[in-house]
Amino acid sequence: MRSSISSRSQQLYRACRPSCTARSLLPSASKATSSFAPTFQTTPSPRWTSPSSPSPSRSPSRTYSSSAPNPAPAPPQTHYEFFPKTLSAGPPPSGTFRIDVRKLRQEFLQLQAVAHPDRHPAELKTRAEATSARINEAYKTLQDPLLRAQYLLRLRGVDVAEDETAKVDDPELLMEVLDTREEIENAQEEEELVELKRVNEERIAASEEVLEKAFKEDDIETARREAVKLRYWVNIKESLDSWEKGKPVVLVH
Repeated sequence: MRSSISSRSQQLYRACRPSCTARSLLPSASKATSSFAPTFQTTPSPRWTSPSSPSPSRSPSRTYSSSAPNPAPAPPQTHYEFFPKTLSAGPPPSGTFRIDVRKLRQEFLQLQAVAHPDRHPAELKTRAEATSARINEAYKTLQDPLLRAQYLLRLRGVDVAEDETAKVDDPELLMEVLDTREEIENAQEEEELVELKRVNEERIAASEEVLEKAFKEDDIETARREAVKLRYWVNIKESLDSWEKGKPVVLVH
C-alpha cells in the first residue's frame, strides 16, 4: 500500500513539473530572482516578453509602453505656428498684431539651421525643401507689417493684397499722397527727403497702432481700411528709399 502511494505521488510530481518550471520563470512569489524589482511581483502584462531588459529603477509604465510609433505632429496651420517661442499666443485676437522682429529673426535662423535640406539624407531632401520654403514664407510675411496685416485679413476671408479695387475713399488722404509724391519727384538732393522720411515713418507707426487695436477687437472692417492706407505709406517709403534725381514716383494704390 505504501509503495503504491509513493508511486502515484511520483507520477503526479512528474506530471506537474512542466507547469511548475514555467511558473518558476515568472518574476512573482518566492521564485522571483534578484534581477527583478519588487514591483514586478504581480501578474505581468501580456506585452512583457523579455525578463532581462527591465532594471529595478525603471517604472512598469515605461517597460510596458506600446511599441507602436508615435503619430507625426500635425503640420502648422498658420504662419504663427512656425514660431512658438516668439509668437506663443498665436495670431490676433489672442495674440498681438505687433511683433518683436528681432526675436522673430532669431527663431527663424534657428529653424532654418535645422530644416535646411543639406542637413537631411537624400530620401528626405524633398520634404526638407518644402518645409524650409514654408518657414521662409512665414518669416517674410510676419516680419513686414503690411504683409502681416494682409495675411491676417486673408485668414478671415478678406483679400486686400490682390484686390485692385481696394482703395481708401478719403479725398484728404489721396491729396496727401499725391502731394508727397510730387515733393519726392521735385527733390534735387537726397537731404531734402529727410523730413519726408520722418513724417512717413510716423504715418506707418500710426497705421500699426490702428491695426493693433482693430485686430485685438476683431474689427475686420477697420483693419481692412487701415491695411489699404498702410499700403500707400509703404509705397511712399519704398519711393523714398530708392530715390534718384529725376526718377518718376509710381504709387501703387
